[in-house]
Amino acid sequence: MKILKIYPTSINEQHIGEAVEALRDGHLIIYPTDTLYAIACSALNQAAIERLCNLKGINPQKEFLSIVCADISQASEYARIDNKAFRMLKDNLPGEFTFILPASTALPKVFKGRKTVGVRVPDNPIATSLARELGNPLLTTSVKPDDDGTAESVSNPDCVALNYTGKVDLMIDGGDVSGVPSTIVDITDSSNPEIIREGAGELKN
Repeated sequence: MKILKIYPTSINEQHIGEAVEALRDGHLIIYPTDTLYAIACSALNQAAIERLCNLKGINPQKEFLSIVCADISQASEYARIDNKAFRMLKDNLPGEFTFILPASTALPKVFKGRKTVGVRVPDNPIATSLARELGNPLLTTSVKPDDDGTAESVSNPDCVALNYTGKVDLMIDGGDVSGVPSTIVDITDSSNPEIIREGAGELKN
């Protein structure tokens, strides 16, 4: 597994470009968000999505799937966002939230039959730079904690690398992250937001 060091305060465009090329070629990468380290592939590459689901043990027909977007504008191409939902996204993103929204038809066939998609715009310039340079969202799932469930196994790049060597093609080391999962908010009915999982961040209504 190749490891690229990128400092969130000083984005290395060459490294971002190398990671994006890996995504375009159908590879899996690990990268930092503002909450946990995550495994990702291009959200529009069906074969890569299947590989990611197999690695994480996800049944895409039954389990919740999330995309990481560069900004709300990119998210609006893949999720249906009404005026109330837009205001909530604008007030809270970028940030430590996953918003469940009605899915659009632009998503690949793994989403067919699914009415919703989780949308993230992390407050981490590495994550948003990847989605911006790729030109479409990343299908993302957090890395698995180790058997002891230690925070370092999902937040410390050295621990993450140790657990995933030989399992993914490339990793971006962006330093330690918080280790607290995102707060999940269901806004499929934007008039009645519902917090599904309490996590990092304080939601502004």
